[in-house]
Amino acid sequence: MVTTEIRLALPSEYGEVGELTAEAYAADGFIPEGSDYGLTLRNAADRAAKSELWVAVDGPQLLGTVTFCTPGSVYAEIGRPGEGEFRMLGVSAKARGLGVGTALSQHCIDRSRTLGYHRVVLSSASYMTPAHRIYERLGFTRLPERDWSPRAGVDLYAFALDL
Repeated sequence: MVTTEIRLALPSEYGEVGELTAEAYAADGFIPEGSDYGLTLRNAADRAAKSELWVAVDGPQLLGTVTFCTPGSVYAEIGRPGEGEFRMLGVSAKARGLGVGTALSQHCIDRSRTLGYHRVVLSSASYMTPAHRIYERLGFTRLPERDWSPRAGVDLYAFALDL
């Protein structure tokens, strides 16, 4: 049984957090060919400086991570005033299927409530269907009017949960 604690990442963990995120995306084929997105995923220190970088841990073991963006964060993609947003959710290979992704997503919902936001939003690539199932189980619905594409061949679906 895994005991998961969710807390802000420590500066000493930024390198490991960045590698975990990039490895999780790469393992599922989610870093497009020719893209520099892997570099962005590895730059956990920048995410921590410009947003909130959360980790799920079991004792000393890093299980997963998520970037929570408040309105105005340079990492926010589709969030508007009064909306929390999260992205770059990654779970280590050894922790998949243990509810870590769900716990991190729920943490972002709870964080949005704590901050008094009326909605949580996120973008997810059209092919990230396992993640879509998590979001739908948590009550998120599609927000097609905010779908977008950062580059050819990468279609991002928008999801929202009203709080």
